[in-house]
Amino acid sequence: MKTKLFVPLAGLVLVCFVIGCVNTVSGRKAGAVPFLKDRVAGRYERPVEEVFAAAKEVIKYNGALVNEGTLHTTTNAVRTLEGKVNQRRVWVRVEEVDPKVTSVTVQVRTKGGGKDTDLTHELEKQIALKLVR
Repeated sequence: MKTKLFVPLAGLVLVCFVIGCVNTVSGRKAGAVPFLKDRVAGRYERPVEEVFAAAKEVIKYNGALVNEGTLHTTTNAVRTLEGKVNQRRVWVRVEEVDPKVTSVTVQVRTKGGGKDTDLTHELEKQIALKLVR
């Protein structure tokens, strides 16, 4: 009898532990599997607005732009994007490191909350290539 109660209870605890909430680079929370490396960052010698425009073009080209915004809780200029690419949720954070250098962080999660490292790297690379042109 104890085994019949313990197994479902242990399964429920495991599911609650594995599927939780993670912080996104846009400052929100999303349901996903925690403890997975799901983001890639890069730095570019370009102003924030130029990098933000490139990131916006890349998301629109590959999928759909869902939301864009500005985080006012930080001291640096921080712009964020949210989108959908290949049934994946995508978040991009564009942050000024100094007036000449801008940091870009791309985060991608699957529908089930898993990571998609290949798409994350691909989107970050496309943003870099947009800045070269």
